[in-house]
Amino acid sequence: MQTSCNQLHDPPGSAHDEGAAASQCVHPSRSTEGSLHPGDVHIQINSGPKEYSESPSSRNTRSGVCTCAHGCVHSRFRSYSHSEARPPDDFATDLPYILILGIKLVMQHITGISLGIGLLTTFMYANKSIVNQVFLRERSSKLRCAWLLVFLAGSSVLLYYTFHSQSLHYSLIFLNPTLEQLSFWEVLWIVGITDFILKFFFMGLKCLVLLVPSFIVPFKSKGYWYMLLEELCQYYRIFVPIPVWFRYLISYGEFGNVTTWSLGILLALLYLILKLLDFFGHLRTFRQVLRIFFTRPSYGVPASKRQCSDMDGICPICQAEFQKPVLLFCQHIFCEECITLWFNREKTCPLCRTVISERINKWKDGATSSHLQMY
Repeated sequence: MQTSCNQLHDPPGSAHDEGAAASQCVHPSRSTEGSLHPGDVHIQINSGPKEYSESPSSRNTRSGVCTCAHGCVHSRFRSYSHSEARPPDDFATDLPYILILGIKLVMQHITGISLGIGLLTTFMYANKSIVNQVFLRERSSKLRCAWLLVFLAGSSVLLYYTFHSQSLHYSLIFLNPTLEQLSFWEVLWIVGITDFILKFFFMGLKCLVLLVPSFIVPFKSKGYWYMLLEELCQYYRIFVPIPVWFRYLISYGEFGNVTTWSLGILLALLYLILKLLDFFGHLRTFRQVLRIFFTRPSYGVPASKRQCSDMDGICPICQAEFQKPVLLFCQHIFCEECITLWFNREKTCPLCRTVISERINKWKDGATSSHLQMY
């Protein structure tokens, strides 16, 4: 059934005689019968107080003209919604400019970024390889350990030779490199390279410990050496950046202004105070490591053959025959090397969870801290 639109004008004498005619969508049958069909919407038009009086028949005609189907109302609402202007997407507009600036920034620091990625991958490869060789114990490859030692030494020498004009090796002995003026990025460059080189140096020392035969330095003693070397490395790395950062903070007042010069001195003093607090915090840990290294605390006593036979002669950790069995204070027996590896990460017995060690002896597995000492 098709709909038609009729124009309805106000009668003479009303306030809207000169207004424009309104177009309405109606059913042809509704104009004669004055009834609503299902799905139609009835719009009631109220007359003002000064309007003329109408007959019942005229009201029926007006109500029929002022009704409209759902489809007509919905189509008008959709056309109004689509006509509204959408706000522009700011991120999509700014994205090309952000990419341009990002590419420019990367190109300006391409040398530092490439070198940083190379140093990080070298560290991760060497650290994982050393940990694996320590875990293998007597089955470790001496050739692999020698290769790691040469690889780390060669990487360090090649790096310092490439940038020999900057004398970056001065930072290793608490001296400032030969740079006329230090910017923030140059400070990060010097401190980052020095920190990685120190890690490579102590990782090379761990490779030397790995190369020592077990009949000279037993496996258990090697674990204490790894722990001591790592603590020495972390302790030394705390002090190395101090001269570079102190020079950078002092140079804050190079413009001759008394206020900026005083602020540079104040920042440098605050930096030294924070480093002193850090120093005393690590000193406590370092003293504990030294005590453990020299006292070599025992987790138990050597087990007798009868005690081992009661345990069927099988170590619960390696599931093999006992090698230098150790009876813990909780009366459980393990191989000396097996339980030593266990207490490198845990403080309790593997079976009954009784606390045996006061602290976890970190770094006895040959690992090196991945923390980057930048300040």
